[in-house]
Amino acid sequence: MIDNAVYLDHNATAPLRPDAAEAMRAALAVVGNPSSVHGHGRRARRWIEDAREAVAALAGVAPAGVVFTGGGSEANALALSGLGASPRLCSAVEHDSVHRWVSPEGHVAVDHEGVLDLDALARALAKATGPGLLSLMLANNETGVLQPVAEATALAHAAGWTVHCDAAQAPGRLWPLTLAALGVDLLTVSAHKLGGPAGVGALLVTGGLTLSPLVRGGGQERGRRAGTENLVGIAGFGAAAAAVCAEGAAEPFRLAALRDRLEAGIRARAPEAVIHGAAVARLPNTTCVGLPETAPAADMQVMRLDLAGVSVGSGSACSSGKVTGSHVLGAMGLAEAAARRAIRVSLGWSTTEADVDRFLEVWAPVAAG
Repeated sequence: MIDNAVYLDHNATAPLRPDAAEAMRAALAVVGNPSSVHGHGRRARRWIEDAREAVAALAGVAPAGVVFTGGGSEANALALSGLGASPRLCSAVEHDSVHRWVSPEGHVAVDHEGVLDLDALARALAKATGPGLLSLMLANNETGVLQPVAEATALAHAAGWTVHCDAAQAPGRLWPLTLAALGVDLLTVSAHKLGGPAGVGALLVTGGLTLSPLVRGGGQERGRRAGTENLVGIAGFGAAAAAVCAEGAAEPFRLAALRDRLEAGIRARAPEAVIHGAAVARLPNTTCVGLPETAPAADMQVMRLDLAGVSVGSGSACSSGKVTGSHVLGAMGLAEAAARRAIRVSLGWSTTEADVDRFLEVWAPVAAG
């Protein structure tokens, strides 16, 4: 069943790209610690640095600014902890790996579409006891809604604050993606969201910004993350990043066409369905669809679709398998009952028109109850 299943949960994790798998197989044969100065070590180091250049190209930064980590959550933790105990603010719809570093009073409100309230941010900045760190995601993992990162960054910088952006969902879905255009100081990317392996990510750091390491020990990653680098994972990350850059704007365009096909089909089959965040700019691959209270709850929808061989998501995938009410939809003003009837369909590099059509075929009776 799994071999023939339709996979539409790319925002949780994307299938491993063939380029990444090939690079990882080759890297498995590399002997040597990247920190060693002998020939074997230098060869291993070359693999790391080639991957660093490919990941840097995702956001147009200098390779020296790429800090490899054990994933997107660790990159977020490094950004949120690296400046010490300074004040922190974030949006009310951030990923839990950001939310848990910021006190509830620092969660800035969003509107009913899930977009950061810039006036509320301005008030929070004015009220803060001193300059600190603002963390604002580029695109929401549940709804795909894009945040006004450049505008928020301008407000924060004017108040003397540093800005971090969790962009884990953006590569391969937004093009171009440049740190300079966003204006942020720190940016998180994650390998497994774009077709690389799980367990590796990166924090991109602008020149001159000093962070206290979260993992201490050796001097790896220019003293910003200790521990021998995950050569195989980083090689796969680099290959996946290079594939995303080679696709350029073509892949977001393709995904947008597939998403439009999906949402047209949803509306035709269930006019009462709501596409959350549809009125504002979103990722081209993400559809968060809610149903009325007479419909099955999201966990039941996910299970019934799974039995039909279609995998979709419900809320964040980083909750140890728990299906709970979405804090994202709650922050958008949805009642708990409505939030519990929303599922997420997220497309990616492996998605085809046939996959979309199969989803619609099996979803229609599920939506009807």
